[in-house]
Amino acid sequence: MKFLVDAQLPKALSDFINYKGIVSIHILELPDKNKTQDGYITRLATDEHFIVITKDADFLESYVLKKEPPKLLIVRTGNIRNSELIHLFDKNLELIVRLFSEHSLVEMSKTEIVVHA
Repeated sequence: MKFLVDAQLPKALSDFINYKGIVSIHILELPDKNKTQDGYITRLATDEHFIVITKDADFLESYVLKKEPPKLLIVRTGNIRNSELIHLFDKNLELIVRLFSEHSLVEMSKTEIVVHA
């Protein structure tokens, strides 16, 4: 399992996921960094089997219309400190990994994780 963390989320999140032993890259590690186009992210996620982690509603719209990217984690926490976000992932990463073994669209807020069919 591999994650691709989008620009609205901190690189520290990607670093944390890597620290937990799961492959993760942040948009800043791609050639165009924060200027990377959504289409490129979607193609990379499709070709390289990444799960996109994002706050960007454009990815949700693309997923609903075209099932692209193939796997998507929507983060709906609002503006929170990086430490709070990482704590949230620390608490839920095992569950998120399990959910993506069977599902393609997961939404996470501060208080719940929702699987969409």
